[in-house]
Amino acid sequence: MKPAPNQSCFNHFTMANIEKVCEFLDKTKTYYLATADGDQPRVRPFGTALVYDGKLYIQTGKVKPVSKQLAANPKAEICAFDGETGTWLRVSGELINDDSRDVKVAMLEKHPELKFMYSADDDNTQVLYFKDATATFSSFTAAPETFTF
Repeated sequence: MKPAPNQSCFNHFTMANIEKVCEFLDKTKTYYLATADGDQPRVRPFGTALVYDGKLYIQTGKVKPVSKQLAANPKAEICAFDGETGTWLRVSGELINDDSRDVKVAMLEKHPELKFMYSADDDNTQVLYFKDATATFSSFTAAPETFTF
């Protein structure tokens, strides 16, 4: 049964859904990460996404303000837009630090352009995964598709 227009269709976690989110982020190449800096919102472009061990990861540097903002308040949201299809994606949840060397290596292998700034063995590379995330694909021509992971 199809949802009525403007009515969300909720689906729970499946690997296919989390892969769909990562593929969309890979296709658009740039998404915008929103965090809180005290009572001030902060938004900046990002380009890293990785599915590893059933989780959606992003990457930054521990010396950056975004890292400090997420340590103080892990709630975050990303948004990306595909101009070809007119579809946008929002993912909200908590970003949790993961110091595992294996996931850092996997991130840097997927995004080798980062290797001139980051290493799996430095004290700066930070990978974070979404916990209790809600992802919503939206467009002006179809009902939103929402799922959690």
